[in-house]
Amino acid sequence: MIPADLSRAVVRAVRRAVESGELGGGCVPERVVVERTRPGGVGEYATPVAFQVAKGAEDRSPRDVADALARLLAEEPGIARVDVTGAGFLNFTLAARSEAALVREVLSAGIRYGYADGGAEADPFCWAPHVGPRERAVREAVGRIMRSQGQGQGSAVTPLAPVARRDGDVIAAYGQDAARWAMLCVPARETPAFAPGLLVQDESNELFRVRYAHSRARALSRNADRLGFRAEAGEGEAGRELVRVIAEYPLVLEAAAHHRAPERLVRHLVTVADVLLDHQHHVLPRGDEKPSAAHRARLALAEAAGTVLAGGLALLGVDAPDFL
Repeated sequence: MIPADLSRAVVRAVRRAVESGELGGGCVPERVVVERTRPGGVGEYATPVAFQVAKGAEDRSPRDVADALARLLAEEPGIARVDVTGAGFLNFTLAARSEAALVREVLSAGIRYGYADGGAEADPFCWAPHVGPRERAVREAVGRIMRSQGQGQGSAVTPLAPVARRDGDVIAAYGQDAARWAMLCVPARETPAFAPGLLVQDESNELFRVRYAHSRARALSRNADRLGFRAEAGEGEAGRELVRVIAEYPLVLEAAAHHRAPERLVRHLVTVADVLLDHQHHVLPRGDEKPSAAHRARLALAEAAGTVLAGGLALLGVDAPDFL
C-alpha cells in the first residue's frame, strides 16, 4: 500500500460512515492528505481528516469521528494498525512488506511506480511568449507530478522569485537540463543559483550524481548479463537503506503534488542516488566469487532504484541517459 492507496482508503471509510448515517451530515472529501508521522509520533503515516469531517457531522467531535473511521480502516488490507491520538488525529501502521515484494512492484510498474490509480504524465503546457523558462519549467514539473497523482493542474504555483540573470542566457550557458535542475531544486519563492558547478561532471554536482547513479544501475545490469546472471527480487541485509528510500518515493510524489513543490522530488532523487552509489559496490561478484541469490537480489534492488531515478527525472523534465 502506497500513500495514495491509503488516502483513497480513508476517503472510502468516510463515505461509508456518512452513507450509513454514523457520521450524518459529514462531508466526504475528494482526497485526503496523508503524511509521514513526525519524529516521536505514532505509526508511519497520519492525517487530520477527522477535523475536516467533524465540521459537518452532527454533534460529533473530531475524536468521535476519528474513532469511527479507525474502526472501519482497521479492516483494510495492508493496514496493520490504526491509532487515534490527540484531539482526533488518525495514525497508521502499514502491514510489513518484504524487500522482494517492493522490488517486484517497482520493476513491474516501471517509471510509473508511485503513480496513483489513473495517474498519467501531463502533456506539456503551452504558455504565452512572454512567460519565462523558469515559470515554464516549474509549472510543467508541477503539472506532471500532480497528474501522476491523479490530480489536475489546479491553481497556480507560488509566485516565482526572479532569476539573477536573463533566462535565455542561463539556458545558453548551462544547457536545458542543468538550467531546469537549478530552477527546480529550490522553492518557488527562492532565487535559483547558477554557478559553474552545474557543469562539473563529478559527484560534487548533484544533477551529475543523480544521472550517474541511474547510468550505474543500467551498467550493473549489463555487466551482470556478461557474467551470466540476471536480477531476481529477494531478501538481503546490504540494501536496507535503499529499500527505505525506494519505499518512500510514492509519499514524496504525493507531498510534492499537494504542496506544488518539485524541489521535494529533487531532494529525494539526490538521496536515492547517494544510497545507490554506495550500494553498487556490493552488487557484482568479486574475484573468483560465483553469482549467488544475494547478488541477484542486490542487482534487482539496484535496478529498482534506477527505475525510481528515471521516473523522477522524467517528471522533472530532465533526461536520464543510460550512458554517462
